Amino acid sequence: MKFVDEFRDPNKARALIREIETLLPQIPRADERPLQIMEFCGGHTHTIFRYGLEQMLPGAIELVHGPGCPVCVLPMGRVDDCVALAERPEVIFTTFGDAMRVPGSKKSLLQAKAEGADVRMVYSPLDALALARANPDREVIFFALGFETTMPSTALTVLAAEREGIDNFSLFCNHITTVPTIKAILDSPDMQIDAFLAPGHVSMVVGEAPFRFVAEDYGKPIVITGFEPLDILQSLWMVIRQLAEGRCEVENQYRRIVPPEGNSAGLEAVAKVFELREFFEWRGLGSIDHSGVRMREEYARFDAERKFPVPSLKIADPRSCQCGEVLKGVIRPWECKVYGRQCTPQTPMGALMVSSEGACAAYYQHGRLAVEAQRGQAG
Repeated sequence: MKFVDEFRDPNKARALIREIETLLPQIPRADERPLQIMEFCGGHTHTIFRYGLEQMLPGAIELVHGPGCPVCVLPMGRVDDCVALAERPEVIFTTFGDAMRVPGSKKSLLQAKAEGADVRMVYSPLDALALARANPDREVIFFALGFETTMPSTALTVLAAEREGIDNFSLFCNHITTVPTIKAILDSPDMQIDAFLAPGHVSMVVGEAPFRFVAEDYGKPIVITGFEPLDILQSLWMVIRQLAEGRCEVENQYRRIVPPEGNSAGLEAVAKVFELREFFEWRGLGSIDHSGVRMREEYARFDAERKFPVPSLKIADPRSCQCGEVLKGVIRPWECKVYGRQCTPQTPMGALMVSSEGACAAYYQHGRLAVEAQRGQAG
């Protein structure tokens, strides 16, 4: 890719929309109900709202916003664990910025910082390692969060800490995996998803093979998708074409970035440092088997959960918050009872309203006026 504008050309966008409209009459069930296509990644959701792609698509297509925002699926209990670690006087707690405002049961990391905890925003785990190097008398904890996209950088940082003999650095590991989550959605009894847009950044690490089960075992088309508007529209055209032709395959729209086999060096580092947990708790989705990773025993000295006591309590979301239903695609963000009222980006009740990649925050920022107009017409 040389220029971003190449992937934001309105003429090409209109041509793709016309191609999609041509294919729809060839799909019998498109006459019965809208085709539901889930974009798994929060980055896709943000692009869809920012560029108004939903408004451009025919009414026979309904986009469903999946759980691919790692900040959004972090349960309250894990946030409480972060706060407990951050409030230890010997600790410098480091985190990416979008995790600072995720509400726990009592407070967020940002509130803990305001009350005196040493919480610092970093841009990479290497920033946290540099802090540990510069502050040998303090314990530096990095809040390791994200899907397979960010696992390699975290793993390589741990290996660097081992090589340098830096013992005052550790991870609070909350890395999660994509495939078990998609499987949990597919196994949901109220699932009506017809096709998937797979996350491009995750695929850059894991390659194409992990997504084959979606097509082979569940009979759903899936396309690995980039993050610009034309990437998403082309991927939608590709899944619609599969549905029209009666095919179910893994296709790679994001070939300029994603090699079929993934990133072997990154996968090697991840396998060396991490192992699968038996289960991991997701906000709104509950416990999903083998959907998270923990540090291997050989790297226990870099594991904050082994190094320090943490509460590890399960905390239920507020009953009025419907993040779980939004994450599974059962309801749209604006159908939540507290959306835009008690729950806004300034006063988030649910995690989906915190991160810019969360479906509720993206809808609020880029689609709120349209929703209010719909409500006015309904009234």
